[in-house]
Amino acid sequence: MNEIIIKGARENNLKNIDITIPKNKLVVITGVSGSGKSSLAFDTIYAEGQRRYVESLSSYARQFLGNTDKADVDSIEGLSPSIAIDQKTTSKNPRSTVGTVTEIYDYLRLLFARIGIPYCPVHKKPIKRLSVEEMTNQVLELETGTKLEILAPISKEKKNEDLLDNLLKSGFTKVKINGENFNIGDKDTVVNLKEDTIEVIIDRIVLRKEERGRIFEAIETSSELSNGKVIINVIDKERIIMSENYACPECDFSLPNLEPRIFSFNAPHGACTMCKGIGIKQNISIDLLIPDKNKSILEGAIKGFSLEGNIYMTNILTVAKHFKIDLNKPIKKLTKKELDIILYGTDKELEYEYTSKSGNKRFVKDTYEGIITNLERRFIETKSGWIRDWINSYMVDSTCPKCGGARLREEILNVKINKKNIFEVTNYSIKDLLVFLSKLKLTKEETEVSKLILNEINSRLTFLDNVGLNYLTLSRTATTLSGGESQRIRLATQIGSSLSGVLYVLDEPSIGLHQKDNERLINSLKKMKELGNTLIVVEHDEDTMMASDHLIDIGPGPGDDGGYVVAQGTPSEVMKNKDSLTGKYLSGKLKIEVPSKRRKGNGKFIEMYGVKENNLKNIDVKIPLGAFTTVTGVSGSGKSSLVTDTLLKALGSAVYGRTDIPGKHKKITGLENVDKVVDISQDPIGRTPRSNPATYVGVFDDIRDVFTETKESKMRGYKKGRFSFNVKGGRCEACWGDGVKRHEMHFLPDVYVTCEVCKGTRYNSETLEVKFKGKTIADILDMRVTEAIIFFEFSAKIKAKLQMMIDVGLGYIKLGQSAPTLSG
Repeated sequence: MNEIIIKGARENNLKNIDITIPKNKLVVITGVSGSGKSSLAFDTIYAEGQRRYVESLSSYARQFLGNTDKADVDSIEGLSPSIAIDQKTTSKNPRSTVGTVTEIYDYLRLLFARIGIPYCPVHKKPIKRLSVEEMTNQVLELETGTKLEILAPISKEKKNEDLLDNLLKSGFTKVKINGENFNIGDKDTVVNLKEDTIEVIIDRIVLRKEERGRIFEAIETSSELSNGKVIINVIDKERIIMSENYACPECDFSLPNLEPRIFSFNAPHGACTMCKGIGIKQNISIDLLIPDKNKSILEGAIKGFSLEGNIYMTNILTVAKHFKIDLNKPIKKLTKKELDIILYGTDKELEYEYTSKSGNKRFVKDTYEGIITNLERRFIETKSGWIRDWINSYMVDSTCPKCGGARLREEILNVKINKKNIFEVTNYSIKDLLVFLSKLKLTKEETEVSKLILNEINSRLTFLDNVGLNYLTLSRTATTLSGGESQRIRLATQIGSSLSGVLYVLDEPSIGLHQKDNERLINSLKKMKELGNTLIVVEHDEDTMMASDHLIDIGPGPGDDGGYVVAQGTPSEVMKNKDSLTGKYLSGKLKIEVPSKRRKGNGKFIEMYGVKENNLKNIDVKIPLGAFTTVTGVSGSGKSSLVTDTLLKALGSAVYGRTDIPGKHKKITGLENVDKVVDISQDPIGRTPRSNPATYVGVFDDIRDVFTETKESKMRGYKKGRFSFNVKGGRCEACWGDGVKRHEMHFLPDVYVTCEVCKGTRYNSETLEVKFKGKTIADILDMRVTEAIIFFEFSAKIKAKLQMMIDVGLGYIKLGQSAPTLSG
């Protein structure tokens, strides 16, 4: 069957539509916001495809997968197993990175385990592991007739008082102590176990080929005696030091066997012991603890600490007196040593004199812990959520001092390929990493071993490059990715899987992508189609619409005015359709005119100097206030680093006193001209049916105030909470204010039935008896924004909030529409 035939689709605002969609094609669904695109693509086609696939599994498997609701549709024929690639963030876990999400890091771990070369961090020399056979062959390569000694160095662990006796019992007769030969049985052979270097002489040999068996046996004995270490002392020449393990011949540095698991920062074998593989540590920030360094300690420079008549004051006064620290000096005039003593404490034991309110004195000898040390200890030990939150307000995430943000143990970071460790490799952008891998200098054996691994890594990197993500690094945490970036990463992963016969549903994959990279994204979508897959893409981008095989226009308007199939066919056929608003814009009959006049602003500016966050190159920026300013540039150019990471955090700190540390910069001026900051992101307004537009914009509070002031409410003594469906009192207790009851069906999807008690209104009958202008609180929630603004025209406060929703094109939604049904 080459078509998906849908009949009677009624999900959300869809108007019982029938539609036929061709399979194995690139299909784009477009239309105005809220017209029903996502309802058709995700809530109907994808949801039903997924549900049918899950239902084909055994009942045992289904209990672990959970159940999905059946779409509100009469029938769908020709469905394939479906995969949704939407804009939800890939992961909230700080351990997830671009490398782990794409599985490239797994292949890099395997690559380093197989061809990585360990280096000694002290002597900077490569460490090789040799078998006894290889050591023997290396010795036999020396010139015939060479005189040599085979020695076994004694490690610190084996040095004890019975060492010489035990060696003698084992049949050894000679040792080297600090380079001099001694007979073990002699009375004048005395060993300083702590300081002396002791080497057991296993054998003395004049090199000949026929001595191979003897050399092999001596090396084997030496290895057993000294934990794998062997010294070949070539007489009158340099020593040759070899090891069966990854251990430095000149010091005690050693590594475990190179396995992929030791390169994982999510496993205890490889994770940094201080930060446990996260790469960051939470520390008390001196800037947050002491915001005004012009004040002295006695003037209250240290925020949150009351120094009047308590133990801390006694401690600080005692310490200041002993170390001659002037507590009346501004913080900025104290030396680093003086401030460190106050903040981080001292090991020196001091005598403290504590005086109680009754005048009793108590003398205690103790060290001084320090303010920051005390706070960090209490943060770990406290069981009080309030104390933890209070201390957390002075803390910032800083790079782990032990691993430097690399997440791995020091010894693991000394394993390198072409002089780069695994962290340095993941710090390359995808574009630069492709170049690095193409120029690897490997031996013949290394090339054979790494061939398959490198093919997998290169193919995945190429897919990421093709969807416009070549600026990302593999070490970047998944939580910092935008919705569009997350979606394109999953898209690249799916291309790499080379599945066929799958129905992919995508949600605006071009969002946040610069026009320069659009063509590459479209080519990637076409490549997925050529593998024998069907792609249904919800999209507004002109290039993607024009590149589609089949274009569907849903509309004609948003909300209740939408839900119809206005036009469908090839892009040229849709452009000719007189009813299609999208077609008119594609054909050029309608267009958005460029404004002839621009706002000049209010003459004030925010000026940013020396911004160096992430990839920004010490730039200076001047942003006018009172104007609409757009920051643009190719993907990964540093837009978010400038606006979100630096400017937004600086404004949050200046206006609201937030504890976020802005990105690296020299200074920012003009922040005093801003008195309010609003951050509008793509995060959903709520994930439960209880969240709705009225509660989110705050207008529901005002509406409840209106109902509280009615005559009926006052007679009954109803307060504001009576008109909330989230608290006991006014809500329907049969459905807990949800308006529906959920019935678990075990191996079938849960069934939601309208509550018989409240008939879906969410409120009990007593609450619904209170009316304002003939409408109950439930009637108000069922109103569209355009209706509500007329109904509440007497209230400037309510009208202003509703007008704001209309201004951004949301006049069609209902005040009580549940958040999960809203499009992104």
